[in-house]
Parts: sequence; structure tokens; C-alpha cells
Amino acid sequence: MLEALMVKQLRDYTLDFALTVHSGEIMTLMGLNGSGKSTTLNIIAGLLQPDTATITLSGECLCRTDTGTDVPAEDRRIGYVLQNPAVFPRMTVRDNVAFGLRARHVPRPVISERIAYWMEQVHITDLAGVRAGNLSGGQKQRVALARALAIKPDLLMLDEPFTALDAESTQTVKDLTRRFVRKMQIPCIVVTHRLADSTDIGDRACVLCNGKKEWEGIPGEMPEMCTVCHCP
Repeated sequence: MLEALMVKQLRDYTLDFALTVHSGEIMTLMGLNGSGKSTTLNIIAGLLQPDTATITLSGECLCRTDTGTDVPAEDRRIGYVLQNPAVFPRMTVRDNVAFGLRARHVPRPVISERIAYWMEQVHITDLAGVRAGNLSGGQKQRVALARALAIKPDLLMLDEPFTALDAESTQTVKDLTRRFVRKMQIPCIVVTHRLADSTDIGDRACVLCNGKKEWEGIPGEMPEMCTVCHCP
């Protein structure tokens, strides 16, 4: 389970809200551009320093500003998939999937086993020797997902993962994400602008407006329009 309470002064407003995501649950985080969605993920991931925060994941304190606790980003067991898949274009698919494992100094036999397993799971085994720069958008997103899951994360976060994908690739990534979150029983946060995506994949939804929680509940029960920022 993820429990996060964070405050961060931004240029136009203060991000200030709490978020809880249970194991095996997908929380969709919604809101207009600049509402604080990506900032939230970056604080949880340890890529952005909060003003004050308490972040606990699977019983481990990752960040607590009042005690000076701040686990480095590379030591947080978090799989993070960005809107534009951060693949290394000159590296093969196999090496891309292995990157996080090698950075964590996982033994070679374990790396080989996990690479093979996750490439098969996301249906990219036949692309193992292909340079990532030659892949389609949907294929790159599956490589990024495999890389994120290969480290056996305690939390999976996806930032606008469907924006650049066609309908078929979008459905594939949704199905894979849902299946792995359930199977691995880890919390998952998916940032999306589209209500249809939230309804398709989310167990719960949270709408941010200027850094504050505007609404939280079941995606299918979301109001047509938020009362403050008029999010669709």
C-alpha cells in the first residue's frame, strides 16, 4: 500500500494533498494540464524534493521531512513509465529491459531470467535484438512497461501512457497493466486526461485542481464537470 501526504510550493499554487493506493488497486489521477499530476508522481519517485511530506510504501518510509528521511530515487522500488517512453534508441530491446536490473547490480543469471520472462509477458520476445529507436510507439511503451516491471516494483506509476498510442496499442497496454497489477498485488497510479481511460482501467479516481484534491471516488461515478476548475 502507498500512503503519501505532500506539500510543494509551485509557481502558481501550492500542491497540498494526501493520496492512498491499496495493493492490487489502480488509482487514476486526473486534472487539467498544470494541476500537479506529474509533480505528484515525481515527488513519490524521489525525483523532486517536497517542502514537507510523509511517504510510506509497503511499510517502508521513503520520505519524511520532519525526520530527514529521504530514500534516494534509485533505491525506491518504483516502476515509472513516462508519457513518451524513455527507451534508449541505440540499445536493443533486451538491453533496455535489462537496464534497471543492471543499475541495481542484480546477478547476471537473474537478469537473463527476468528479461526473458517479461519480454514474453508483454509480447516483445521477437524484438529482443532490435534497436529500440526502430520500434513503433506501442512497442516502445511495452518495452518501458517490461523494464518497469522487471525490477519487481512495490509501486507502478504511469504518466499519460496512452496519449501517443493508437486504439489497439492503448487497449494492449491497459490489459497488460491491469493484469500485472492484480497478479503482483502492487499499488498503481495512472495519470490520464481522458475519462474513458479512467473508467476502463481505474478502480478509483482522484481529480486534482491547482494542487488540491477536487474529487475522489469510483471513475464511473465522476461528475460531468468538477466544480472548481471545470475539469472534463
